[in-house]
Amino acid sequence: MNVFITYGTQDYLNKVKEEHSQETMVLMHKEEDQFSLLHETEGETVFNEEHAYEVLDAVGDLQEGGYTVLNNIPVSDEGRPLFEHRFNQRARLIEKEPGFAAIRVLRPLKHDTYVILTMWKDEQSFKNWQESKAYDKAHQKRGTSEGVDQQKSIFPRPSYVTNYRVVEA
Repeated sequence: MNVFITYGTQDYLNKVKEEHSQETMVLMHKEEDQFSLLHETEGETVFNEEHAYEVLDAVGDLQEGGYTVLNNIPVSDEGRPLFEHRFNQRARLIEKEPGFAAIRVLRPLKHDTYVILTMWKDEQSFKNWQESKAYDKAHQKRGTSEGVDQQKSIFPRPSYVTNYRVVEA
């Protein structure tokens, strides 16, 4: 399975989504005029310009409404096996959190930035996860000699987070 993300105006992206209503697409809104459209498919994308990813892990269904968090993590070519191994070994506790809807671990196909996408019922559900014991367990090695974050040579640049509200149809 693949995920493709493109950017544009709300009107343009809504038109693309409506023209391809049989496809799994989610319109996301970041700030006043910043919109993204996510397309999840087994086939090719309908986008002309996109960021392309292979889905390494998927739990839950992408849905309209709610809140989505994308943790964007640049990883060197040499670091990809270690990074992917880390996510294959994840605790899988997030799926049990109240308000959790979906997770996608996305391997980039055209650049070096992986995306860990989580989808929530609302922003408060995400904040509750960040304050939970499950979050602490999932990140217990962070900052220690065993943590993947200490493997500085595999991260060419700092990671960053983008948050979106998912637009309902």
